Amino acid sequence: MRFLKNNCLSARTVISSMMILILIFFISSCSQNSDQEKKDSAPVQNKKELLIYCGITMIRPMSEIAAMIENQENCKITITKGGSGNLLKSIAHNKTGDLYLPGSDRYYKIIDEKYPDLVTATEFVGHNKAAIMVQKGNPKKITKDLADLADKHYGVVIGNSDSGSIGKEAKKILEKKGVYKDVIKNVMSLTTDSKDLVKAIKNKEADIVINWFAVSTWDDNPQFMDVIEIDPKYAKKKKLILGLLKYSRYPDIAKKFMDLAGSEKGKELFKKHGLYFD
Repeated sequence: MRFLKNNCLSARTVISSMMILILIFFISSCSQNSDQEKKDSAPVQNKKELLIYCGITMIRPMSEIAAMIENQENCKITITKGGSGNLLKSIAHNKTGDLYLPGSDRYYKIIDEKYPDLVTATEFVGHNKAAIMVQKGNPKKITKDLADLADKHYGVVIGNSDSGSIGKEAKKILEKKGVYKDVIKNVMSLTTDSKDLVKAIKNKEADIVINWFAVSTWDDNPQFMDVIEIDPKYAKKKKLILGLLKYSRYPDIAKKFMDLAGSEKGKELFKKHGLYFD
C-alpha cells in the first residue's frame, strides 16, 4: 500500500510539474505575441515626400534629377506633369507642393500679379524654344512663313493659351507676326499641351503645329516629324525657372534639388533633352 501511495504522489508531482511548465509556456507565448503586436502596430518611419509641378516638356531631365536626390536624401519625390497654366491653378487651389517648373518664365509675371508670395526662391535651369513641326519629309512643302498656319490648305493644330506654356507662346508669336486671328479661324483644334501636339503629328491629324523644340528630340519622335525654325525675331528662347513654393514642407531638400538642377550637371541633363541653348 505504501508503494502504491508513493507512486500516486510521484504521478501527481509529475502532472503538477507538467501543468506548471505548460502554463509558463502559454504565458511566455502570449507575452511574445503581445510584444510582436506592439511592434507591428508601432508607427512606421515614413520617408520625407516632395511634390514637384512640372511642365511636360521638362519632365525627363527633372525625373533624372529627382532620382539622384531621392538616392542622396533617402526621400520620395512625386512629379505632377501637365500644362504649365493648369499646374499653376492647381498649386493655387491645393496650396501644397515644393517646386514649380513652368515651360516659360512668363508664368512668373502671372505669379507676381496674382500670387506675389507664392515663390520664395528661384533657379535658372535651361531654355525652351518654340518651332514649327510638320510631317516627316515635309510633303506639303510648308515654309517657315508663319502665315502658312492661316492657309486653309493645311491642317493646323496649336496649343490653348489658357492651359499650357506652348499655347501661350504660340499666341505671342502669331500675334507678333499679325496672323493670330486668321490662324485661330483656320485651326482644327486647340490642345492642352506639347504632348497632344506631338500626337497630332504622329497620328497625322495635323500638317503643321507649333511646339517646343525639345520634344522633337525625344525617342522615336524624329522619325515622325521635321522641324522648321521660326525666325528669332518672333520666337526667342525662353528661360526655364525652377521655383521654391512657400508651401514646401522640406525646403532644405527642395533647395538641394534646385542647386543640382542649376549646376553644370543639371545643365548637361537639360541640354541632353533639348532644353538648353548656349
